[in-house]
Amino acid sequence: MSWFTGVAIYLTIWWTVLFAVLPLGTISHAEAGVDKGDGGDPGAPVDPKLKRKFFTTTWISAVVFGVFWLVLKLQIIHLPRLPSGL
Repeated sequence: MSWFTGVAIYLTIWWTVLFAVLPLGTISHAEAGVDKGDGGDPGAPVDPKLKRKFFTTTWISAVVFGVFWLVLKLQIIHLPRLPSGL
């Protein structure tokens, strides 16, 4: 696996994990009983805690990518090589 492929796979894992982590631990304005006012979505989170979720996403993605890399390196699952000259 080249470094470019590794970065592309890591970023794909990172975005997938981000969308899985985003709804965790959020409380909407409707659940909190806070009036959003005119034009506000009652389902919007009161405090999304995005910095914490980005750090959580990063370390979870690193662990998932590490397991993926080990599986490929130890050839637990053998993926056939794709032709490079198309």
